Amino acid sequence: VAPGRRVLQISDSSSRILAGLLEARTGQQLTMSRRWRIETALSGILRERGIGTLDELITILVMGKEPGLSNQVVEALLNNETYFFRDRTPFDTLSRHALPALSVQRAAKKRLRIWSAGCSTGQEAYSLAMLFADQPEQWKGWTIDILGTDVSNAVIDRARDGVYTQFEVQRGLAITQTIRWFEECGDGWRIVEPLRKFLRFRVHNLLEQPPHLGGFDIVLCRNVLLYLSPEKKAAAFDRLASSMAPDGYFMLGAGETVIGQTKKLVADPKARGLYRLDNRDKAERRSGDERRHVARG
Repeated sequence: VAPGRRVLQISDSSSRILAGLLEARTGQQLTMSRRWRIETALSGILRERGIGTLDELITILVMGKEPGLSNQVVEALLNNETYFFRDRTPFDTLSRHALPALSVQRAAKKRLRIWSAGCSTGQEAYSLAMLFADQPEQWKGWTIDILGTDVSNAVIDRARDGVYTQFEVQRGLAITQTIRWFEECGDGWRIVEPLRKFLRFRVHNLLEQPPHLGGFDIVLCRNVLLYLSPEKKAAAFDRLASSMAPDGYFMLGAGETVIGQTKKLVADPKARGLYRLDNRDKAERRSGDERRHVARG
């Protein structure tokens, strides 16, 4: 501990209250392995509001005298780690397998819908946009709709602004990409308008109905579900699967799997790291589409 630095401590009961608040608002668990982050995450709120200890903060939360405080605490506890082209391999997999296949399957309509679920401050969504912008001839005349969502209002606001610090831009991007896709501004580096046209952002909880039922050609939900309880994770998988087109693609984080988590999705035998809807789920989806078509008459 650095000299003069105050060590913040929190009681077990207060930790449980915070864990309950986080799970109730977002579905995410504040497991024992993540509780070390509490002090760091909430220290800024203590300074800003002149609160002496973490337990005092919890007391104020429980009393309900500061309505905006609970939102601020939840936002601070969320893990928003991300960077451009994170883990690179998934983006190469999309470029080599999913996108070429979809360019053929969607050639008639020339439209792709992509969902970056749990997008944090937007780097993943903007990285996806760069894949398309780097191949202008391949995607000429196409409508590329990339939706980035996150449960946190604060990170979605940042994603919409599209302004990143020098450090954030350097993580995952080459100098040539920085020059091409950013313009320098007073607060750092802003995504240029030609890239922003692919994207839109909105606040969304994975435990709620997906933005488009059966409409997404690619769904990415990387390093998000691992924070959910088994029950909530199963529910989230169901909702994510229901958002996919029957021949769509799904992607998790490098250390995640669908095995033992859901029966809705299976590994793509042609591309490691990609998942497809299970055949039974596809049949149910088509049957539902046919019923809706008949009902519309």
